[in-house]
Amino acid sequence: MRLAVFASGNGSNFQAIAEAIQNEKFAELVVLITDKDCYALKRAESLGVDTFTFDRSKKRSEYELDVLEVLNKYEVDFIALAGYMNIVGKTLLNAYEGRIVNIHPSLLPKYRGLHAIERAFEAGDVEIGITIHYVDSGIDTGKIIAQDSIQRNNDSLEEVENRIHEIEHKLYVKTLKGLLK
Repeated sequence: MRLAVFASGNGSNFQAIAEAIQNEKFAELVVLITDKDCYALKRAESLGVDTFTFDRSKKRSEYELDVLEVLNKYEVDFIALAGYMNIVGKTLLNAYEGRIVNIHPSLLPKYRGLHAIERAFEAGDVEIGITIHYVDSGIDTGKIIAQDSIQRNNDSLEEVENRIHEIEHKLYVKTLKGLLK
């Protein structure tokens, strides 16, 4: 399976996926797609993964047609969103129906959208977690594939965020292995 990863930020999940693929060969990571200059690009460069950054100032449909052109060029079979901070629109959803997954830092259906860890922390949740789900036309509403969680204990928000990232990297790789084999 030929995989594209979409990212908008630091790229730690991208790197975890890329390194696991290099070590275990469960897929072929062919391209990283970003919507802005971000640290994920530097990670991709150091791992030898091709990258494309697209201008989000265009209308969503035009932007996604440009992205789709690259995905077709690379013969991408599957897309993993890894900290991609844009809503996927109809153009990509139709072209990759049932073949786009996302990782979200909450136990969905709780805390859809932005700042999920912070919102769970501020609400006093004892159990805080992550969800991997298929992408649909809603915001974090697709069918849930896998979840994992941590107990908050007396951790600070920063400690909770760090612990969440640790389980994200493990669960996303494990889930992608299962989906892409």
